[in-house]
Amino acid sequence: MPEVTLNTEFEVNLKPYNTFGLPALARRLVRIRSEADVRRVVDHPDYGRAPKFVLGGGSNIVLTRDVEAVVLKMEIPGLRLLEEREDAFIIEAGAGVPWHELVRWSIEQGIGGLENLALIPGTVGAAPVQNIGAYGVELKDRVDSIEVVDLVTGRRALIPASVCRFGYRDSVFKRSDFGGLAGKSVITRVRLRCPKPWQPVLGYLDLERKMAETGISAPSARQIFDWVCEIRRAKLPDPAVIGNAGSFFKNPVVSAEQCRDIIDRDPGIVHYPMPDGTVKLAAGWLIDACGWKGKAVGGAAVYERQALVLVNRGEARGAEVVTLARAIQESVYGRFGIRLEPEPILL
Repeated sequence: MPEVTLNTEFEVNLKPYNTFGLPALARRLVRIRSEADVRRVVDHPDYGRAPKFVLGGGSNIVLTRDVEAVVLKMEIPGLRLLEEREDAFIIEAGAGVPWHELVRWSIEQGIGGLENLALIPGTVGAAPVQNIGAYGVELKDRVDSIEVVDLVTGRRALIPASVCRFGYRDSVFKRSDFGGLAGKSVITRVRLRCPKPWQPVLGYLDLERKMAETGISAPSARQIFDWVCEIRRAKLPDPAVIGNAGSFFKNPVVSAEQCRDIIDRDPGIVHYPMPDGTVKLAAGWLIDACGWKGKAVGGAAVYERQALVLVNRGEARGAEVVTLARAIQESVYGRFGIRLEPEPILL
């Protein structure tokens, strides 16, 4: 397949394409604007067999070096109401659509169900990989099916939610083990199921505070959307102003016995009992308790207003972010015996 059929760029600085604002070069970058573009890459005499790296909004990566793999920059557009069923609205979105744009669009269409996931950075195509979640809702709660294209055969497949192996910040698309699809396929479109009748999800402390402050006990989907945007903007830095990848560490899940042991030593620890009897701990609280808020390594620092977020104070390099993250992990493990796991992919 002649290279002219692909929208290819060479030696591309990826700094504008990752929300941390970290410098790295992509030797070859192909802009993917349709499923056909993926098949053209697969059929290409040079790119077809080459390693590939799928890049969405760059909100979940830490670049520590130049990227030798062929970068597939996902820019597939499209938002539509695919189907209205008795029990749900089915929304379809292209992989390149910014996630928050999808959430805002759904609210404008009068469709509730995604409002708790407002203002999460990144693209629609990247959302299932990480199984994004916030304020009591995870993407797995809303996925109907995922459209993918195989990076070896170029064949299209529609994968139902039931086989996506969703877990806490995990999915079949993130795994490279047996049956995993990481590096083997690329998400091109996502279909989401917004249940009817709509039911608000309000069992989160920040939302309960908003209800108490406003006196609104039965908020609409639009009201919850606005609240979530306000809460996130107050807590988290805007990547357009301060480079960051959002929450840097997963909230660790421990046994009830482990949690009781920690409470005996640190009664103020923020924790959330889970339906299966385990307990989710607030990673930000653990980091803050170890005194990391505001600390820095080179240009990388812990955000002063939220210890769970690492930021780029200017000219940080990926190695500095990794060094800071590892120091935090060692500190938390030394005090609490808990190993924090990063959310972003370290590349």
